[in-house]
Amino acid sequence: MDYRTPLAKARGLGSAKAGTAHWWMQRVTAAALIPLSLWWLTFIGHLLKSSYPQTVVWLSKPLNSVLMIAWILAVFYHAGLGLQVVIEDYVHTEWLKIVSVWIVKLVFVLLALVAVMAIFNIGKMV
Repeated sequence: MDYRTPLAKARGLGSAKAGTAHWWMQRVTAAALIPLSLWWLTFIGHLLKSSYPQTVVWLSKPLNSVLMIAWILAVFYHAGLGLQVVIEDYVHTEWLKIVSVWIVKLVFVLLALVAVMAIFNIGKMV
């Protein structure tokens, strides 16, 4: 007969560390991406009907640059969180799971940095 409480039985059966924060950050970035993506679609519409110099001028305006940087950071962070969940759910070899998550994070950080630097360079062109 087992005299342990349900809490004592549950301890040590899984992680209770960052799962809630991870879940919340996915929801926060998804909510932030709704208005940012609507703005981004406006940018794409402008991009399709404008010349390159007009697009550079439009994107070098402070509000548009800030919104583009916010969109870039939110997209890459949200995508990284999503891929981390997929890797944790479907990769069962522990070392491969850890390496894969770190590679995904590193690649997304580097891609976000390159994209933000591109926006800064566009701002210097005008």
